[in-house]
Amino acid sequence: MKKKGTLIAGGLLVLVCVLAGMIAVKFKPETVAGAKEVTIVVVHGDGKETEFTYQTDAEYLVDVLLDNELVDGEDGAYGLYITAVDGEAADDSRQQWWCITKAGEQLNTSADTTPIKDGEQYELTLKEGY
Repeated sequence: MKKKGTLIAGGLLVLVCVLAGMIAVKFKPETVAGAKEVTIVVVHGDGKETEFTYQTDAEYLVDVLLDNELVDGEDGAYGLYITAVDGEAADDSRQQWWCITKAGEQLNTSADTTPIKDGEQYELTLKEGY
């Protein structure tokens, strides 16, 4: 009896995992193949802004940032953790971090999972305080 309950619970767990995977794939943002132009605005700690415009075939923001050596970072559980942008490193002792926004709106995705389209603008802003 106990073994049967364990098997049923295991089967339900597998079913839930499969359904979760299917839902994640269905709602994953679509990428756009081909040439595109993307603008990246870097807002430094002193408030100074630097604008970069890139021509790319990349499908995700992380590829544009790394291919053009605009950022440094570390691979983490959620993708690239950006530690420096345009030569300016975030200072952990001051609780600094790089925030990614698109046309002024904060993103809830990492650079690794942010698909890009032609003509879009992204901002990387050095923030202080968690």
